[in-house]
This record gives sequence, structure tokens and C-alpha cells, in this order.
Amino acid sequence: MAQGISPQEIEALCQTPDPTTKDFMFQQTMYRIKDPRKTIPFYTGVLGMTLLKQLHFPAMKFSLFFMGYENPAEVPRDDDARTKWAMTRKATLELTYNWGTESDDSSYHNGNSDPRGFGHIGILVPDVDVACARFEQLGVKFIKRPNDGKMKGLAFIQDPDGYWIEIFTSNVV
Repeated sequence: MAQGISPQEIEALCQTPDPTTKDFMFQQTMYRIKDPRKTIPFYTGVLGMTLLKQLHFPAMKFSLFFMGYENPAEVPRDDDARTKWAMTRKATLELTYNWGTESDDSSYHNGNSDPRGFGHIGILVPDVDVACARFEQLGVKFIKRPNDGKMKGLAFIQDPDGYWIEIFTSNVV
């Protein structure tokens, strides 16, 4: 039976960051989406994100939508300034829409069935039960409700493309 890995071994594996990485920042996670008409309302209306920037590439037939938790009043109006600003926000979600996929029968692998890989993103909320009650009213699909399973106080929901989203508070762990 596997024993996992000890906290001490993990600490020993960590390396001191190279000084040249001091200005590196985790900026985005990319999801491929089938239909922005479903997905954008989910991330803005259900999860409360702001559309930071949209980019369209007609020659390659795809669009990008950068979403994040930023104050809409702080989004620059000038297009070039908005692009630079959006690309400097922390932990954004890049939704990639390949034109025409909303009309085909394909689906994207969310990483939670075999072969397993990517699992989920996490959204910190003030109160999981209150957030989940609202999600329930909005018809959001649940993978796990706050009181289900061994890990109480957190939930998993799905977006319109089947990607999992953990809903948790800072006092879960």
C-alpha cells in the first residue's frame, strides 16, 4: 500500500527561487469552451467575474475571453491600455472559443474521468452554504454539495462545459 509522501520530503524538494523569477506571476488558466453564449453568462452572472478583455482572431477562427475578479469600474476604456491591464491581473481565466464548436457534438475532457489529469479551479466564497443555495436556485449542476462525502463544508459545481469548480471558504482546512 502506498504511503504517499511526507511533509519533510516535500520541504526538502523545494528549491530557493532563482532571483531572475522574482517578477514572475501566475496569470491565467485556459479552458476551451463550446459556446460563449452559455459560458460567459455563467462566469459573470453565476460566479460574479468580470470580462477583463476579449480578443478575436478571425483568420484563425477563435476568440479569447479573459475573466477575473476585478472591479468593473477599474477596467481601462482605452483598448490598448485594457489589454495591458488585463494581462497583468493575477489568477485570471482565459476562455478559448473555437468558432463553430457550439454546433458540433464534441465535448472537452475536464480531467476528472480517465485518463485523469487537470481537476478543477477553486473559488473562495464568504459562505459556502449561502453560495450553494444561490447556485441551486440558478440551476447550477453540482458534483458535490457542502454536506456530502467525507470533506464537509466545500462543494464542487460544473460550468456549462463540464469543468469542475471547487467552492470553499478559507476555514475549510
